[in-house]
Amino acid sequence: MPLILETVVTTLSPEGLIHLVPFGLIQDGADWILSPFRPSPTIVNLDASPYFAASSPSDVRVIAGAVTGRRDWPLVACDRIPGRRLATSFGHAEFEVVSVEDDATRPRYRGRMVHSAAHVPFFGYNRAQAAVLEAAILSTRLHMLEPDKILTEMRYHAIAISKTAGPAEREAWDWIEDKVAAALGRDDRILEKPPTAL
Repeated sequence: MPLILETVVTTLSPEGLIHLVPFGLIQDGADWILSPFRPSPTIVNLDASPYFAASSPSDVRVIAGAVTGRRDWPLVACDRIPGRRLATSFGHAEFEVVSVEDDATRPRYRGRMVHSAAHVPFFGYNRAQAAVLEAAILSTRLHMLEPDKILTEMRYHAIAISKTAGPAEREAWDWIEDKVAAALGRDDRILEKPPTAL
C-alpha cells in the first residue's frame, strides 16, 4: 500500500476562485498523486490551471469544516504557483501537475513539488485530532457504508474525543457528528455536548 498523507488541497478555478478541500495525497516516488472522484471542482480547476497547494492544517477544524460546508478559512498567496494556501498550517507544499492519467471515475494528477515550507512548530500528536480526521473521512462515505458501521466507528473515535480533546477538537467533532446524525436521521448524540458557559 502507498503512503497517503491527509492534507488540505487548494486549487484555482478558471474564474480565479479558490476551491479548498481535504485530500489524501498518494506518494509515488518523488511525486505525489491527487486523485479526485468525478464530478469534482478540483478536476475542473486542475484542467484549467495545473497547479495545487497542499497544507497541513494546525487546526483540525479546517478539515472538519471543509467536509461540513465550512470552507471560509484564511488563505495567503502561494510562493511559486498561482493560487493560495492555508494561512495557518504546520507547513505547505506547492505542486505543478506534470501528467494526467485519465479515468472515467477517478483521474490521477501527478504533482511535482516545486516548493515547500514549514510555518508553525509541531509540538506533538493529539488523539482527538486523529479521531476528528477519521470521523471526517467517515462523513464523506455516508452513501457508501452501512449506518451500523458508521455508528460503530464513530463511537470508537468518540473515546479519544472524550479523553483528549481541547475546545477546537470538540467543536470539530460536533460539526461532524451533526452531519452524520442528519444523514442517518438520528436526533441522539454519540457524545454529549458540554454545557454552554453562562
